[in-house]
Amino acid sequence: MPEHEAAAPYGAPTDEVGAFLSRRREQIAQRWADEPLFRAVFTVSRDEAVEAGRSVVDALAQVADSGRVEDSDSAGFTVVREQLARMTAARSRAGLSTRQVSSEVDALRSPVVNLLVADLQDAPVEQVLECTTALTVLMGTLRLVVMETALTETQALIDRQQMQLLEVATPVIRLWDGIVAVPLIGTLDSARSQVVMETLLEAVVDQQARYAILDITGVPTVDSLVAQHLMKTVAAVRLMGAECVVSGIRPAIAQTIVHLGLDLGTVITRAGLADALAYALHGLGADIVHSTPGGAGPR
Repeated sequence: MPEHEAAAPYGAPTDEVGAFLSRRREQIAQRWADEPLFRAVFTVSRDEAVEAGRSVVDALAQVADSGRVEDSDSAGFTVVREQLARMTAARSRAGLSTRQVSSEVDALRSPVVNLLVADLQDAPVEQVLECTTALTVLMGTLRLVVMETALTETQALIDRQQMQLLEVATPVIRLWDGIVAVPLIGTLDSARSQVVMETLLEAVVDQQARYAILDITGVPTVDSLVAQHLMKTVAAVRLMGAECVVSGIRPAIAQTIVHLGLDLGTVITRAGLADALAYALHGLGADIVHSTPGGAGPR
């Protein structure tokens, strides 16, 4: 019988890889549990690391069975994306860079490839080459999935931190019973203007304020979008049953508003925060009494 007829037939390389991963699932998971990526994340229990490894191997087997070993959007990866996100986030919190995390993921390839080569020691060289290539591509795709997940998590963290910074940079101060103020410092953009509106409206409700002061003394410039946001904030405060006073409009900002053609005729403005507070106190029926220079008493 010719040699090529005597050789056992084999399926597509991806099918072979999928069958291998399912067959060697436990051995792979055990070896991965000792790799830095799993060992450093699951520090309490090695069994947890092994179980996490099994989940990833199952996902890889599903991807290999689909034949889409180079597709990071393959359905098999959907199952483990959340787990991979937690793992990469844990390594990032430990101080590792994205490149270092990528290297740890790449280190998972060698144990799997070595097992595959051992399984195929009696197979034709061509079959070994095709299967190891398919497995290498699959592990490379896993690495890509981890990096995509890490970048998504990093961006989400950055977005949360930016929102927290916006909230911290937008303090609402209770100046008096029924009077709250937001002193704004720094550049205003659409995102921050939206936070200002939301924060101020919440304060008006919580404090049952009748007057809300927006002090923009520390704002260097105002563009058309920000000016419109300020106008919307004033209108929203009125809808909440309070009166909004804008103070600290600098000459440059006043000129910008005039050039933009915005009508502030319905907006109450004052030169500074003190003037705005005096206006609000007067509206509440409080009198401001100035003491004499010598401190002898009211005048």
